[in-house]
Amino acid sequence: MTRKQKRLMILGGFGLVLVSALAMILVGLRDQIVFFRSPSEVMAGKVKPGEAFRLGGLVEKGSVLREPNQMVRFRVTDGSNAIAVTYRGLLPDLFREGQGVVTEGRLDASGAFTASTVLARHDENYMPREVADALKQQGHWQPGKGDGPPKP
Repeated sequence: MTRKQKRLMILGGFGLVLVSALAMILVGLRDQIVFFRSPSEVMAGKVKPGEAFRLGGLVEKGSVLREPNQMVRFRVTDGSNAIAVTYRGLLPDLFREGQGVVTEGRLDASGAFTASTVLARHDENYMPREVADALKQQGHWQPGKGDGPPKP
């Protein structure tokens, strides 16, 4: 074997190790990646039951139902569609009807969303980018007209 062939074999071995390590990292992180979806995307079937994702939109007016043991049920809407959300735990102080919200959790087989985390906007000028983009796309919010999305 010549020096050039040995060098190529060593480089090929390093390349194989690098590709293997990258593949293992990607497989390990696959379950940690969480995509944002709007209620319209969920209703269109872009999410499989059991898949973890972030659901964002506005808390539908009149939909918040507080139950014993810190159980809360509400609906998240993008103006066109709404998804029922169930959450057990303390809600952020700024959580209220008609305000922007991002929830993280899973869709069950019946189409209800069980949230593990609920995030609310933190001041009058902030709305999560994903929520704002989805509302703009649906035509329910135009920035620069008032201090936020219209009240449904």
